[in-house]
Amino acid sequence: MSTVMTTTAPKETTGQTNVGMHKVVGWILHNVVWIWLVALILGFGMFNEFFLTVMNMQNIMVQATVLGMLGLAVALPLLVAEIDLSIPANLGFSSAIGALAYSDWGMPWFLAMLVGVGVATLIGFFNGLCITKLRMVSLIQTLSMMIILQGALLALTQGKTLTNLSDGYVWIGQASIDGWPVMPLILVLALGLVGILLKMTVLGRSIYAVGGNPLASNSAGIRVDRVKIITYTIAGFLAGVAGFLLASWQMAITSNQGSSYLLYAIAAPIIGGVSVFGGRGNVVGILGGVLLLTVIQVGLAITNVPSFYVGMIGGFMIFIAVAIDAIRVRYFA
Repeated sequence: MSTVMTTTAPKETTGQTNVGMHKVVGWILHNVVWIWLVALILGFGMFNEFFLTVMNMQNIMVQATVLGMLGLAVALPLLVAEIDLSIPANLGFSSAIGALAYSDWGMPWFLAMLVGVGVATLIGFFNGLCITKLRMVSLIQTLSMMIILQGALLALTQGKTLTNLSDGYVWIGQASIDGWPVMPLILVLALGLVGILLKMTVLGRSIYAVGGNPLASNSAGIRVDRVKIITYTIAGFLAGVAGFLLASWQMAITSNQGSSYLLYAIAAPIIGGVSVFGGRGNVVGILGGVLLLTVIQVGLAITNVPSFYVGMIGGFMIFIAVAIDAIRVRYFA
């Protein structure tokens, strides 16, 4: 008589394996933007030896500054489950107002800069009022505002490029310390301030709450409309600062200033983990999305890829980002 003995893996071991795999997959989903970024940097560095030079890294930092400011501006309405398509157009229009305030109205450059930023802030405030008080759909309202501002910029410039900017006006975009550009410090400061706002203030917690569930937030005593208006106002302010930085860096304002940033300004925060459904996202992820898109743009330019492919890849990146966001939501639900 023989006895057959069988052994089975302990359930505890299987459970521990599943938990471990869950943590690994979760870590990958949360940090996918940084994984892409490192892979692209190494890849472009292999294809072109100039890519990893100090000079090119400085170039990436400067280009990421304007996009980073716009990414922060776009992210704030997204966090309250809204959207603002007019932010890049606001950048162009407000920077033209600031330049004209200096060249045509005789204001000192610093005061002219404040006028431009103030106009951008008021536009953001107006968008917030329309969306909350008039119950306008944010997608359509900000799209119409974008078209209005693009037309207004063309009318202000008469189709010409404004170059009559003072040395003070363009200083921040041209200055450097020991060879390192100063302008990226503005982005670092903005990221720090917005990060503190979102994580350490009542307003920041209210923004996440409104984006997650506006009805429950309203029942809890949070003034939903006020929170949305504030987020749009801050977004307008950031767009105004970005407009000044771009004009200072380019030392000019064109008749279509800022229009090329729309695609990437929306893509950057979404790629960085800001949910299109509201209530989720942080400044670290936004920075990752900004750096990723900037590296793609610079890397494709250095490797002599035709410019129209850059736009196509940017659109593809948005598609991938939204898909990953949907997977992330399902996985952690």
